[in-house]
This record gives sequence, structure tokens and C-alpha cells, in this order.
Amino acid sequence: MTTPPLSRREFLKLSASLPAVLALRSTPTRWLTRLAVFSPQGIEPPGDTLIVIFQRGAMDGLNAVIPLGEAEYYRQRPSLAIPEPKPGDDASAIELDGFFGLHPALRPLKDVWDAGDLAIVHACGSPDPTHSHFDAMDYMERGTPGEKAVNSGWLARHLQTAAWENGSPFRAVGLGSMLQTSLRGPVPALALKSIADFHLGGGKRSAELLAFQQTLMELYTPVDPALAEPAALTFEATATLESAIEGEYQPTGGATYPESDFGRSLMQVAQLIKAEIGLEIAAVDIGGWDTHVNQGGVQGQMAALLSDLAQGLAALYADLGEKARRVTIITMSEFGRRLKENANNGTDHGHGNAMFLLGGSVNGGKVYADWPGLAPETLYGPGDLAITTDYRDVLGEILQQRLLNHNLETIFPGYGARKTLGIVQPVN
Repeated sequence: MTTPPLSRREFLKLSASLPAVLALRSTPTRWLTRLAVFSPQGIEPPGDTLIVIFQRGAMDGLNAVIPLGEAEYYRQRPSLAIPEPKPGDDASAIELDGFFGLHPALRPLKDVWDAGDLAIVHACGSPDPTHSHFDAMDYMERGTPGEKAVNSGWLARHLQTAAWENGSPFRAVGLGSMLQTSLRGPVPALALKSIADFHLGGGKRSAELLAFQQTLMELYTPVDPALAEPAALTFEATATLESAIEGEYQPTGGATYPESDFGRSLMQVAQLIKAEIGLEIAAVDIGGWDTHVNQGGVQGQMAALLSDLAQGLAALYADLGEKARRVTIITMSEFGRRLKENANNGTDHGHGNAMFLLGGSVNGGKVYADWPGLAPETLYGPGDLAITTDYRDVLGEILQQRLLNHNLETIFPGYGARKTLGIVQPVN
């Protein structure tokens, strides 16, 4: 049966709503070769699926993971400090290990901590001293602090150097309207806005998608061969989703995702993982962490962000169930916040921060910290938490132990002073 062609109006309307686009390029020949070795549905990658969550705006790690044993923390934050743990008081910090505590808004993660599947790395971050959001995020996502000569992201270089082939169009996905810098490089990656926008499972919509694919082929192939690659990715992505995902997604394990962009993104990651269509990397953003003004303490702007983060992560962990054994989730932010609160009930740009790691392979229930202290003589620069663990040590260990990639010299060029933290177990 011949599919009727789309009108110009229909084509533009459908293309505007299409959620998957190729955001990074390789040569058409390389891409077509990758399509030829597309991993069949049900074939999982040899290592973990990695989910990288970037908290854009610079999370205040000192109020997220509180150094309860530091008197200077309470002295420098008379309005913003989180109260010490009190049994039965939900407005106080959550006890972790006698020295550190969690912000009460992170309570949904306590069960994951108790199960040993959540770890925290504190006094961690990028050693570059910049307080520029743009530069700090760019350096971290490239994996080259202080250096912009390398024009690809660390995740893209991991995919390029991995010792296996995976031609799935969903090998690497960035949730959002733009592809994250960490995924930009020679290996194709998708910027996925919404699975729901595909309107999968309906015959009428399927016919529209087929017509859209045919129209793209007619437009791209004869006119500009360079556009064959994004067209091929679009065709493969829509076909893969239609064949693997049917109906409206229903989370399992009692998971309830927050009604936010972040929650919806994590639910779509779970959906892709369960569909077993070759997802290896997912990058998800959660913004709003630049809390110069009215940050709040137990309640307020930052508490709301932490609640969204914790509810989303806890829901994802529950939803994945047994699959969480082969999933590693990490959070990162461009830098931390200054120890001393400012005159606007907020905190200014700082240096050291905290990273969260979740998954069945994580050696959790522990805060990993070579703690530098908060006394004035131990602070960095104008009054910031010092960094004693380079964030590349955390990422490098995950890459080696869980993603089975030992090419760290290529993934993090120029960084040789690596240390092992013991934060994850090796793949069995």
C-alpha cells in the first residue's frame, strides 16, 4: 500500500514536534556502518548503563550534605544552616555517619543509602578556579579543566574508545532540547525531548511517521548527501521506538516520579532502559541551582530543588528494580558555594562540592571524603570548600570498573594523577 505524501503544512507540523534529532555528526559512511551492526532488542551493553545528571547553576554541597561536625559551618551560616539531627524532627538534618548529614529534603534517598546503593563523594569537583558558570560547565563536560583545545566531550570520547560496537540510535541520549556538551563528538547521539511526542502505537500516527520518513528521504538524499546521516538516525530512531515501546508507560516498584521536567526525563530514561534497545549513556539536566538570593535553609528555593532531585532519583531506582544492578547514576555540578552566607540570604560561587552515586554496583552507605575542614586557614580562595578529590577520579573509576573502558588517557587527556576511591564494584 502506498502511503500518501504529506502536504507542506503537515510536514512542517510533524517535523516541529519530532523529539529526536541528531545533534552530533560523524561521516555518513561511518554512521551507515554503525546502523549495520545495530544491537538487536534485548541485547544489553557489556557494562552498565550510565546516567549522568548535571545540576546546572552550582549546587550548594554544604547544605545538601552537611558537615555536622564543623562548628564553622554553623558560625558562617546563621540563617541558612540546617539544624543538627533530632529524632522525630523532619526539619532537621538526616544522620548519616556521625559527621555528615543529609538535607531533610533528600529524605527519599535515605532508604537507598540504608540499602547500600547510595554513596557520596564530598570536597569533590573540578580543580579549575573559575567562578564562571559557562566556563566551569564547559570544562567539566569536556573533561579538561582549564583547557578548551579538546573539542569533544568526555562521554563522547568514552563511546569512541569503547571496545565494542553498538549501532543503536539510542546508544547515547541527552534528555532536553539541546545535546549536552559531554556527548558532543564523533559518535552520533540523540537529543530527545519526549518519547510521548512520537504518539506510538496508533495506526494513524504510524502512517504519519512513515510519510514523514519518506518525505525526509526525498528531501535530503538527492539534495545534500551530508544530511543523509541525520535523516538515517531519525528513521532508525522512530522505527526502533515503534517496535520496542507500546502504549503508555507505567512505572513499577511503587515508583512515583515528580511532576517536573526532571521527573519526566528520568521516567523516559527508565522506559528506554526497560525497552532494551541499546541505551548505554543518558545525560539529564536539572537547573536552577544558582542560589545567590533567598536560597533558604530547611525550606525555600534550594529545598525545592533537592526535593525534586531526591524524589526523581528514588523513583528511578525503584522503577528499575533488578535492572538497577547494571545501572550507575552520578550527579555533578560545575562548582559549589561559598561557606559564608551573603547579605541576600544566599550563597556565592564557591569551589568544592558533593557528588552522588546510585546503583546496585555502588559501595554505598558511605561518604567518601578526604575532608579538608572549614577552618579559615583550610578554605580555598576567598572562603570556599577546598577540593581534595578530582571529579575525574570518580568518573574514571566508574568508566573502568562499570563501563569496562580503560582508555582514561584519551577520555581525560592530560590528567595522570588518578586515585582509586573504591566507590564501585567491578563488573562480574
